[in-house]
Amino acid sequence: MRLSGITPSGHTHLGNYLGAVQRWASGRGPDDLYFVSDLHAMTTTHNPARLRARTSEVLAILVASGIPSERLFVQSDLSRELGALTWILECTCSYGEAARMIQFKEKGSGQPGVRLSLLTYPVLMAADILLQGAAEVPVGEDQNQHVELARALARRFNGTYGEVFTVPRAVLPPAGARIRDLGDPASKMSKSTPDAAGVVFVLDEPDLIRRKVRRAVTDGFTGVEYEPADRPGVANLLEILAGCRGGHPADLAAEFSSYGALKEAVAEAVIEVLRPIRERTVELLDDPGELARIRKAGAARAAERGEHRLTSAMRLIGAGA
Repeated sequence: MRLSGITPSGHTHLGNYLGAVQRWASGRGPDDLYFVSDLHAMTTTHNPARLRARTSEVLAILVASGIPSERLFVQSDLSRELGALTWILECTCSYGEAARMIQFKEKGSGQPGVRLSLLTYPVLMAADILLQGAAEVPVGEDQNQHVELARALARRFNGTYGEVFTVPRAVLPPAGARIRDLGDPASKMSKSTPDAAGVVFVLDEPDLIRRKVRRAVTDGFTGVEYEPADRPGVANLLEILAGCRGGHPADLAAEFSSYGALKEAVAEAVIEVLRPIRERTVELLDDPGELARIRKAGAARAAERGEHRLTSAMRLIGAGA
């Protein structure tokens, strides 16, 4: 079983959809799980109302994208279970292990006012993984170290107290679309980019998508060719088109004689791919009762899946009834 999460640190964009969500919906295993990792969005200053709204939005997008609701849950709905297991794992983890995490070194070490959660959230991530019994965790290079920590904690707990946890392993996700910012093709499309002019969000209206794509940075060359190193803006547009329509970017390039024609084709392809997702997401957000039902059922299933592991871990470590 694989476990994947998405953090609602901003609005879901086209890169998130083509690079991950679309793949989750079409290529999932029968037991794979997906969750909205809203607690991970709290390691820095955040707006509570905005976080709550974005959590609902991401959950609705995942459902609208075709991921079965029985495979979904929201992280904070398991706050009691995760809180207890995180404490157990913190009592298993050394300070040195946590402080060696690259993201903590880059974002928090030596910074004034840094939150303790920035140091400890990899242990919460380990609790996410171990509570559900995930055997595989698809992650990029930036998160691989966190999965290694989960492996070390699972082994240490099992060896010290008794066999409870599946020892997970990191796996590279299948190659997905690597979508770049339309205004700055040297940078990835990001939820946290201050200037959203180059970011296409899943819930953008069609006219706004057209405007963003038409303003996409290209280059001073003539003709449409797929050359990522020398012509990253055009390559990005071709990769977006390939992600929406299928095919290889280099083959698609031959269909166009001008940048204008390419941009129009990309805009229409993006609009048509996102249209049903946006429409269904809006329906769900307009029906908070249905979304709450999906969320409540997902929480109950996730809690039930992890109950025996948490109970066993509490008993073996000498806590609980």
